[in-house]
Amino acid sequence: MKAEIIRLLKESDGYLSGQELCGRLGVSRTAVWKVMEQLREEGYQIEAVRHKGYRLLEAADVLTEAEFAACMSGRRLGKYLDCNDVLDSTNNRARQLAEKGALEGTLVTAETQTAGKGRRGRSWVSPPGTGIWFTLILRPEILPAFAPMLTLVAALAVAEAVEEVCGLPAKIKWPNDIVLSGKKICGILTEMSAEYDRIHYVVIGIGINANMKEFPDEIRETATSIYLESGRTVRRGLLVASVMKHMEHWYEKFLETSDLSGMKAEYTDRLINQNRNVLVLDSKGEFQGTCRGIDDKGLLLVQREDGSVEKVMSGEVSVRGVYGYV
Repeated sequence: MKAEIIRLLKESDGYLSGQELCGRLGVSRTAVWKVMEQLREEGYQIEAVRHKGYRLLEAADVLTEAEFAACMSGRRLGKYLDCNDVLDSTNNRARQLAEKGALEGTLVTAETQTAGKGRRGRSWVSPPGTGIWFTLILRPEILPAFAPMLTLVAALAVAEAVEEVCGLPAKIKWPNDIVLSGKKICGILTEMSAEYDRIHYVVIGIGINANMKEFPDEIRETATSIYLESGRTVRRGLLVASVMKHMEHWYEKFLETSDLSGMKAEYTDRLINQNRNVLVLDSKGEFQGTCRGIDDKGLLLVQREDGSVEKVMSGEVSVRGVYGYV
């Protein structure tokens, strides 16, 4: 009932009478009043006027089941919620739930992480109340070798959501960093449990720098936030809901072919490295070339000076701009 009341208040242009709410929800006025008090305690600013009803003045920026449920529009992803104040890592929690049989589409969130993880074992800074830290559980019926492509699916979904909700031209640094003004705002970490020919589950962890106003010195040159780029705070629940909407769309496209052919053009359009010089760093050596997009499997196409094209696999090498991060 709480989620439905939040949704009705957000959709209303004016006041909603207690009688109307009671009729729509089939509950008593006392029950409606109790929910309003709970919402006020969570930070929602709700005005109550005698003979008029209730009006939402300002929605709280909270990551609760009720807030997400009021925002979500998808059929498949984000349908099941596990919202937490503090976790060591949303990926760890998601794996635990997946091992116990959590259904596909389960979304794990946390206000803060004490041991957030990035790629190649790096730590991920997760301050409370400003960032967005969540992990999605998937159970795709595909071969394990195809699972890394889901990271690129998630990257496109996040970039589209940031543009939709925040109006910012989000780009992708291959394979899965989301960037604004040449600086990183989002990282994605995909982990999997599988046998040789069967996936048990995949967890996709996403960390978005939403409303941070500053960063530690060691990452200040390469990291930014939606707030720093726009000058406005973003409703975190609304952004997560948008990510789930776009993720559901592209995930279904991916499952149709088990590759990225259905989204390759859209991904390439957002690729910040496209047609630019890149430096490929490999344990066997390094080389420079020009980025020519991705293939249907998500491999980066890098054209050498002699015209030959190398296919670069995510996880094996590091790719960056010749003169910096992008």
